[in-house]
Amino acid sequence: MAGTSSAIVAGLTAAALGTVGFLTYRAQASAPAHPGPGPAAHATAPSKAPRDRHHPTALPGGSGSGERVVYSVDDDRVWLVSPGNRVQRTFPVRPGSVDPPAGTYWVTSRTNAATGTDGVAIEHVVRFTSVDGVTVGFSAAVDDGSGTTADASVKTGGIRESRADGDAMWRFATIGVRVVVIR
Repeated sequence: MAGTSSAIVAGLTAAALGTVGFLTYRAQASAPAHPGPGPAAHATAPSKAPRDRHHPTALPGGSGSGERVVYSVDDDRVWLVSPGNRVQRTFPVRPGSVDPPAGTYWVTSRTNAATGTDGVAIEHVVRFTSVDGVTVGFSAAVDDGSGTTADASVKTGGIRESRADGDAMWRFATIGVRVVVIR
């Protein structure tokens, strides 16, 4: 009888752990862009940050301070900025068909490998918001995106990087790191 009780308890424990794991996964997939109270984004960044015309890859003014990822929707460029306000890396990106509004967000979830909405194998997925039900985040195509173009009829929020830039983003943008989106 003791063996039967142990088997029942073990089965119930396994079922409970599976349920908790599934619910955690679902919660992460639908988590708000802002981990704390208040709105998911707020207008801390100007709609069009000033640019240095002589150095187009320089960090735009008005993009905040401290540790953050800065993403320019208009320039299709990302800057990884250290806590001392120093640019660690900047690189071009290829956005999906859905752009996030200008504002401040936080990294809410990460996945090492997945398949993008467009069916492309991707890695180092760093998510920070969703727009009209479309998840927005950074990722690198496993084939490095050569020759890959997104299907215009599919709404995608994947902001694609090269694999090397995706590795840098993965190391830098952990859960809770700020993402500042500018025009």
